[in-house]
Amino acid sequence: MVEFKIVVGSKGKSYSKNLTEIESSSLLNKKIKDKIEGSNIGFPGYELEITGGSDNAGFPMRYDLEGSARKGIILTKGPCVRINEEGMRKKKTVVGNTIWQSTAQVNLKVIKEGKDSLAKILGKEEVKTEENKEN
Repeated sequence: MVEFKIVVGSKGKSYSKNLTEIESSSLLNKKIKDKIEGSNIGFPGYELEITGGSDNAGFPMRYDLEGSARKGIILTKGPCVRINEEGMRKKKTVVGNTIWQSTAQVNLKVIKEGKDSLAKILGKEEVKTEENKEN
């Protein structure tokens, strides 16, 4: 029913993972800046913080807009808007700060690292063999 794609950032690198329905249910009704246990989504020993995301139509989540609805608001600074001139304002459509069923992607930041690296957990770590050492 509900499946999210998560992007986890740590030390200048980011890793993506598609969550199963069971793992996704642990993120429902969480808000931006909430902390979650990594073991709920397949990262044992990690503590993660929600930093943002986007809905199924690609609109970004905004931390200071309550709820999960899509709204057009006038912005002067912050995420979701680029201001080129002083005093300039833009009307942008953004999504509230609560993760809901229409959320497609959730961005996370590592607060506390676990025993294994993210690359090793996700199977993206390069295995060193004798062939790789010669090259």
